[in-house]
Amino acid sequence: MATATFQVWRGDEAGGSLREYKAEVGEGMVVLDVIHQIQATQAPDMAVRWNCKAGKCGSCSAEINGRPRLMCMTRLSTLDLTQPVTVEPMQAFPKVKDLVTDVSWNFRVKRQIKPFRPRTPDAPDGTWRIDQKDVERVQEFRKCIECFLCQDVCHVLREHHKHDQFIGPRFLVYAAALEMHPLDTENRVEELRKAHGVGFCNITKCCTAVCPEEIKITDNAIIPLKERVVDEYYDPIKMFFRFLGGRK
Repeated sequence: MATATFQVWRGDEAGGSLREYKAEVGEGMVVLDVIHQIQATQAPDMAVRWNCKAGKCGSCSAEINGRPRLMCMTRLSTLDLTQPVTVEPMQAFPKVKDLVTDVSWNFRVKRQIKPFRPRTPDAPDGTWRIDQKDVERVQEFRKCIECFLCQDVCHVLREHHKHDQFIGPRFLVYAAALEMHPLDTENRVEELRKAHGVGFCNITKCCTAVCPEEIKITDNAIIPLKERVVDEYYDPIKMFFRFLGGRK
């Protein structure tokens, strides 16, 4: 076993700072192992959220050396242990205690998106017929584990704090999964343009870069949604007919 230095953010909504801990590290360990070790031996009052330790629950999101990552999926072998490793809470959400943040805003946002509304069944037995290619198109979006790392890295939320105007990449993925579903009949384009703020995204692909499920958030979800908004509201022919019809 070797010894490495970890600087873990300790504090709450009122403020805090990085505290330094020495930890024994070995082959195969991940950052969450170290946090648990520090909890057990040096800081029993340290708050950290986790559940599955398998990269599927999305609970242990944090910032490791300034990059949003899952602690349970960040192997120490990928880090430079000759330098202190910083572990901090996500910056886009209110701090609760230590590494735990209040992500409840995300669940409130989800309820604002129009739900799935299927078309009438087209088979005699009351079911639907769907092309396999249409199923595969939205299947990628269903891999999301709601770790909210994409929300955390998004500059619109992280730096500009536009939580009241922008739903963030996670929920643009959710909206895309509904909009592109072969059975869905709901129209969410107006909400995407206004209430959901899809126009704030400047497609830097930072959300795609941190997604642990490797969802092509920008290319496969956000850009197609932007295209729908442009087609509906900024297509010159449609704008002309809206003008003739007295629509704004």
